[in-house]
Amino acid sequence: MNIGPLLAALGLQEETARTMAEDLRTQIEELQSRLRETKSHLKNLAITRKTVTAIADRLPTAPPDLPEHPDHPRILGVFNEATGPLRARDVCEALDHELLAKNIEGTRAKPKRLVKLDILTEVDTGHFTRQP
Repeated sequence: MNIGPLLAALGLQEETARTMAEDLRTQIEELQSRLRETKSHLKNLAITRKTVTAIADRLPTAPPDLPEHPDHPRILGVFNEATGPLRARDVCEALDHELLAKNIEGTRAKPKRLVKLDILTEVDTGHFTRQP
């Protein structure tokens, strides 16, 4: 049996495996480099997020937009001067509206809308106050 051709074939396979191993080492080094860069980028992003969050926590919050109605600023003025919860009737009276049932009911809807916007709070049924 002539083992020369067998050894030659093994030599070729060995060389191919060495070349493949070298290519894989090169790819691993490139991937490790990219991984280091990505980790560094993630670290920088975390620092940026922390900084932006700290700054954002110190910024004043904008008050919610009021629905467009001429009575809303006046109603808020009434609540700003109030020392306790107000009923729709009290608001109506403060706005110099006639104390008719239709006016009181119309006025009651406006504080309810402001409650939904988290501008006022309904402490009891029908009793409204300014958000703390």
